[in-house]
Amino acid sequence: MANESLVKRLLTELEQVAPEHNADIVDVEVVGATKAPCVRVRIDHAQEDAAPITLDEVSAHSSWVNEVIDEVDPFPGSYTVEVSSPGLDRPLRRACDFERFAGERVSLVLRAHEGRRRFTGELVGMRSGQVVLSCDDGEHAFNLDEIGRCTIKPQFDASGSPEGRK
Repeated sequence: MANESLVKRLLTELEQVAPEHNADIVDVEVVGATKAPCVRVRIDHAQEDAAPITLDEVSAHSSWVNEVIDEVDPFPGSYTVEVSSPGLDRPLRRACDFERFAGERVSLVLRAHEGRRRFTGELVGMRSGQVVLSCDDGEHAFNLDEIGRCTIKPQFDASGSPEGRK
């Protein structure tokens, strides 16, 4: 799929520059119509133990993110770039993400696959190079390249506030 290869290219280019800015590229997504595409880039602090990235920090990172995407020149016409924090429903895509957020409740969708494609459960982490998820019907293991999308499912306490996050 052309969109998938573009996302990989954008990720590669952004991830090469991100360490210079002490940033982590969480996810890149291309959405919208062909005539008015939008590139969404989710960023966070490079240090896992840092406080969540603020709106002001995201804004400060926007210029270099835009410069990198402009260099790639992904579309023949105009397009929009949105830079944001990962949010409560943070996407997970790398082995280190699946290790870091072990214990979180996640929603996982497999790429083209026979049988069941959607799973929701507690992320166990990585085991023997596979993502392991504990669901109501037992544990399931997936290769990273089988996963189309995985996001944290935010859980809220009795007052409606989000529960603690790593």
